[in-house]
Amino acid sequence: MCKDYILCATRSIMGAMRETGLFPVKRRKAVPYAFVLEGLDPLAIETRSMFGCLAVYVGEKIVLLLRDRPKETADNGVWLATTEEHHASLRRDFPTMRSIQLFGKQVTGWQVLPSDAPDFEQAALLACELIVARDPRIGKVPKSRQKSAKKASRS
Repeated sequence: MCKDYILCATRSIMGAMRETGLFPVKRRKAVPYAFVLEGLDPLAIETRSMFGCLAVYVGEKIVLLLRDRPKETADNGVWLATTEEHHASLRRDFPTMRSIQLFGKQVTGWQVLPSDAPDFEQAALLACELIVARDPRIGKVPKSRQKSAKKASRS
């Protein structure tokens, strides 16, 4: 009984602190393009915040980044984690896909399906289908995870 009373009292105090602003609660941003996560439902995905965006992982591979910034809209959309060798073949599947403008003229593995493209939703759902089918053109193991995997294999 005593434990329950203490627990209830603690919850009441914490609730009061949140309401008065003494214990601020950090609100999570809404998931941009939530339909993309629904399209990946057959997979065990993991999401993480990354640079104000939402990174989507399948196992050790990062596959997508969901970006919806109200002030810097040029690269909003679904970013595909890929490599330069796959750009041409992916462009056949995604005609509106382009390089990320934030990085200047430098070509990187990241490509964007822009949210302002007329076929955005269809393209994003096709990307989900390819990821679910384990298309090797989408997804890569980040360098930091490559290093930790190598250390683990040495032990």
